[in-house]
Amino acid sequence: MDEWKLPWNGGCRCGQTRLQVSAPPLLTSVCHCIGCQRMTASAFSLSLSIPSEGFAVTAGEPVIGGLHGATRHYFCPHCMSWMFTRPEGMDQFVNVRSSMLDEYGWFVPFVEFWTQEGLPWAKTPAMYCYETQPEFVAFGKLIEEFSRYGPRPT
Repeated sequence: MDEWKLPWNGGCRCGQTRLQVSAPPLLTSVCHCIGCQRMTASAFSLSLSIPSEGFAVTAGEPVIGGLHGATRHYFCPHCMSWMFTRPEGMDQFVNVRSSMLDEYGWFVPFVEFWTQEGLPWAKTPAMYCYETQPEFVAFGKLIEEFSRYGPRPT
């Protein structure tokens, strides 16, 4: 039985850029950093950390937006929806904005980052909260715990 009910399809607001997720997420998360607030025009960004081999753009050609450095933020070139991020030095996964999935109502953040920059009223039910970014070694435990207790599509 596939508890994840994969693959998942998704796309930008206008539908010109489409994506597919074929591997379970490593984590579900919220980032409260000021950069994410500005890029979403909201209180935070929502992410699914997907193994790179389980992610594909199936239509369109996303463009880099946001910061144009080593961390690459990808947008639909037509409607400018922020679709996914390839973090600096972490080519093994892609952070997909959960709201880009066609069906994402099951999404619940398991961990939240950069709460020290968050708006005081923006709270989530995440099991783990970090004022900044945890040490890299902490991600192994988070991923292991998420594999056992993280939210699943219904």
